[in-house]
Amino acid sequence: MSMSENIRQQMVQGSWIRRMFEEGAALKALHGVDKVCDLSLGNPIVEPPAEFRAELCRLVENPVPGMHRYMANAGYEETRAAVARQLENETGVAVSARDICMTVGASGAMNSVLKTLLDPGDEVIVLAPYFVEFLAYIDNHGGRPRVVRTGPDFMPDIDAVEAAVSARTKAIVLNSPNNPSGVVYPEHLIADLSAMLSRKEKELDRELYIISDEPYRRIVFDGLKPVSVFNHYRNSIVISSHSKDLALPGERIGYAALNPAAEEHDEIMAGIIYSNRILGFVNAPALMQHAVRAVQHITVSVPDYERKRNMLYGALTEMGYEVVRPQGAFYMFPKSPVEDDVEFVHELLSLLVLVVPGQGFGSPGHFRISYCVDDRTLDNSLEGFRKAAVRYGLTR
Repeated sequence: MSMSENIRQQMVQGSWIRRMFEEGAALKALHGVDKVCDLSLGNPIVEPPAEFRAELCRLVENPVPGMHRYMANAGYEETRAAVARQLENETGVAVSARDICMTVGASGAMNSVLKTLLDPGDEVIVLAPYFVEFLAYIDNHGGRPRVVRTGPDFMPDIDAVEAAVSARTKAIVLNSPNNPSGVVYPEHLIADLSAMLSRKEKELDRELYIISDEPYRRIVFDGLKPVSVFNHYRNSIVISSHSKDLALPGERIGYAALNPAAEEHDEIMAGIIYSNRILGFVNAPALMQHAVRAVQHITVSVPDYERKRNMLYGALTEMGYEVVRPQGAFYMFPKSPVEDDVEFVHELLSLLVLVVPGQGFGSPGHFRISYCVDDRTLDNSLEGFRKAAVRYGLTR
């Protein structure tokens, strides 16, 4: 047997999105692309903002000498400074280029941070539901995930998190706006969590880090403002990318930002930059670093996502589905009408609607809908959801 048993098990546990993609491809080949409502992937259908396209065209038509060469592993100084200025504008915290490392997407940032922080056997607290690959990222660097379930509203239970903190805990991963639930953690919760971790740091005589995964930070609804951990906890690291706010998932451009007030700041930052190199990323894509520098203040149309949220949430709840109303991102995480979420997902599949079972996100009994699709696909999916609701007795 050539493949490691560890990877074999991870592929079984963490491949639900890929499986639905493959089943969807087979259905599209059989029925036609326009007949299948694929709500399985967080792959935005919207195009990048016009400002980004204009900047990219300017760079291509007026290339700067050396713009495709290697640069410092942390990224271009000008790009890091631009990212820092935008973070400072959003948080009120004095962030500078020295606090930023440009990375190959948020996943590159997360792996570089975990590589820097973890010794073998160190524990990382992860809140369920969680992004499907968090557990694999922790395992990549010898860590052990400690999964803590959130409440029925998908909000963290501070007491449950505190109970999970041990002498081997090194970090907790937060993800707000959350994938897959779309919930946004309120400021009082971040403040309470930070206070608890500060207390535990003193008890354990050990630094505990908040790693805040924020690729959806600017996609928030209902007049909400994103909450920054930088304002509440000094040993904090923000992970982000432009995959969602600029609709650039295929360009793999992101960053890690270390709180300027973090203990051992310079050592941790040097570790992130070094890890960025030795993990094989070397540096973030040069052209994208140039291109995003000028558009840090730009975001895709958030009202359009909010409109889709409103339509889908209203339709599903009217059919009888139990849904926590998302406040950000572009996902919805309804409760399955039956305990076996995989069974229900396959029922929807038979109705040509693709979603992902909650098992893949550490929360069985739910399913994830991605509504970053065109209106026609979203509208057409309602018939399948309605038929499934009738079959399972949610509505008549």
